Amino acid sequence: EVQLVESGGGLVQPGGSLRLSCAASGFTFSAYAMMWVRQAPGKGLEWLSAITSDGESTTYADSVKGRFTISKDNAKNTLYLQMNMLKPEDTAVYYCASELAPRQRGQGTLVTVSS
Repeated sequence: EVQLVESGGGLVQPGGSLRLSCAASGFTFSAYAMMWVRQAPGKGLEWLSAITSDGESTTYADSVKGRFTISKDNAKNTLYLQMNMLKPEDTAVYYCASELAPRQRGQGTLVTVSS
């Protein structure tokens, strides 16, 4: 069973940075691509970024390109999202998901960008 636990969210000022983590278990993490998505208050899910199983290739939504960096540590079964130059519109609950079960997510971690 795919299990994902997101962490690292919090309150940050505009222009600040956060690093999110996603601890994965229940499947062979190194064999699957992973992704980050988010849901802002009152809005639908927004895909943000994806990374290949080996961590060698990444893609980003235009809304976060150049500000966010996805990475994957297969030895630690952990996915990361480094978020820089945060904006108020980045306020959302952030989730990770796997290629194996893209609709299955953890509880999410709340990021609030506000002064």
